[in-house]
Amino acid sequence: MDTFKMTHKNKLYKIAFGLAVFTIVYNIAEGLISTYLGFEDESLALFGFGSDSFIEVISGLGIAHMILRIQNNPNSKRDDFERTALRITGIAFYILVFGLVITSFYNIWQAHQPQTTFWGVIISIISILVMWFLVLWKRKVGNQLNSAPILADANCTMVCVYMSIILLISSGIYELFGIPYMDSIGTLGLSYFAFKEGRECFEKAKSDKNCCCD
Repeated sequence: MDTFKMTHKNKLYKIAFGLAVFTIVYNIAEGLISTYLGFEDESLALFGFGSDSFIEVISGLGIAHMILRIQNNPNSKRDDFERTALRITGIAFYILVFGLVITSFYNIWQAHQPQTTFWGVIISIISILVMWFLVLWKRKVGNQLNSAPILADANCTMVCVYMSIILLISSGIYELFGIPYMDSIGTLGLSYFAFKEGRECFEKAKSDKNCCCD
């Protein structure tokens, strides 16, 4: 019975690790496509969304490492690799927020509008579906393992869902009604969540708390 439980537990950890790897690969693809289309269409919100995806890759590497660590030693504490990844991620988020906020206000001042936000609508819908699927699966695995770190990662993945919804709303409203500054307003909304993520990264790097994304 103990052997069966151990085998099942190891299988769940492999699934959790696979989800972490998938999240990394997806964010790389999403980042490349979103930044390219955001630049081509002059959509700051889509470009910022893609930039955030690249930062999530760094965070994802830390998550994948964390899963391997707790698989080998469930009671172990956050190690130097994870703390370094968190600090780098936090710095990257703050830099992104600074750039997006400054550019948003500049675009508002210059009355700049994107050529189209069509791809922002498409990418955000895809992202909502994929990230919600990841949230549900991570929560399922986390509950079966009774693992607070994996459940915390699922909660943090929900932030990606919220950011996708902001992109969808701002891109959709602009595409349908052509309301000025919606792209910039959406960018400021993304900046708010990016700032919160950056702050959380530094909080986690200083402690052994799993996540503040409750």
